[in-house]
Amino acid sequence: MARDITRGMDLILWRHAEAHDHPDLMSGRAGDEQDLRRRLTTKGEKQAARMAAWLDRQLPDGARILCSPAVRCEQTAMALGRKLRFRDELLPERDPQSLLDLAQWPQGRSPVVLVGHQPTLGQVVARLLGLEQGVCSVRKGALWWLRYREREGRSEAVLVTVQSPELL
Repeated sequence: MARDITRGMDLILWRHAEAHDHPDLMSGRAGDEQDLRRRLTTKGEKQAARMAAWLDRQLPDGARILCSPAVRCEQTAMALGRKLRFRDELLPERDPQSLLDLAQWPQGRSPVVLVGHQPTLGQVVARLLGLEQGVCSVRKGALWWLRYREREGRSEAVLVTVQSPELL
């Protein structure tokens, strides 16, 4: 018996690679000016390059790459070597629904890569996969690839893969 499966949109959530600590560890805040200027460490540059090489082989040419304007996210996404757009919706501490709206989930037709921050990326994962705790840990430099599909009259998000730069 054939199953009724309609493949839909792919959403790739890519957390920025390892970055230098906030210069003001005591009173600095996520998203403040100093936080947004933080750069990748040497290890982070290697993480971004490894993940980008893997991702570039998987992504079709028409994929949209949307990136937080934070420098560490820009450096991570630039390793992919594709055209990207900066979007404030991907800044630290943003609402998970604003990321889904930005990606046009689940109606979009082309794959979308969102390069951003924890905990928001983990909140998106938890929401799409129905995880009770409301947030999922997304390691630095790692990506979560989700796919929307309709199966036997039900719509669902399916986890395609989770990749970590240390394992590539």
